[in-house]
Amino acid sequence: MAMTEILVLYYSQSGHVLDMAEHIARGVESVDGCIAKLRTVAKISTVCEAVEDDIPSTGHLYASSDDLKNCDGLILGSPTRFGNMAAPLKYFIDQSSDIWLSGSLIGKPAGVFTSTGSLHGGQESTLLSMMLPLMHHGMIIMGLPYSEPSLMTTTDGGTPYGASHFAGDNNDRTLSSTEQNLCKALGHRIATTARVLTV
Repeated sequence: MAMTEILVLYYSQSGHVLDMAEHIARGVESVDGCIAKLRTVAKISTVCEAVEDDIPSTGHLYASSDDLKNCDGLILGSPTRFGNMAAPLKYFIDQSSDIWLSGSLIGKPAGVFTSTGSLHGGQESTLLSMMLPLMHHGMIIMGLPYSEPSLMTTTDGGTPYGASHFAGDNNDRTLSSTEQNLCKALGHRIATTARVLTV
């Protein structure tokens, strides 16, 4: 039986979203028959688009159009930029018109995650705005239900719209156990649904 592949696609500048992506991947891979594919996107510049090597010097590989097209589920992550996803991730998603035309993502489950420097720094608006292109792709949008115990007790990150992290003013706060649990729960939930839909 083929493995169900969940694309965990993210952009991270200070490492917090990367850390979240890796916890989400653990949640994905806690589901039998599921595998997480971690991919990032390159930085972009307003002066010149070609600012990065084709292969990053460290970390996960850059996502390709085929990674997006062929996934069985998608979990999209970005730091918050004025209540929206960061430009590098949006730039990548904006290039997916051919996938939209093909309908390749229709009916596949998707979720979102983010990190902010302040506790009320636009986490929920970022998560909601990240859902919009996924809806245009016809994906099944999934959040975190309040049956997740950590969602009821969190005093830092975590929303019903998706996993989130409060990094602090100096970006020095690591993921709390609550935030880790919610990241894993999001990965597990998307993977479980994708597995049902692909088997």
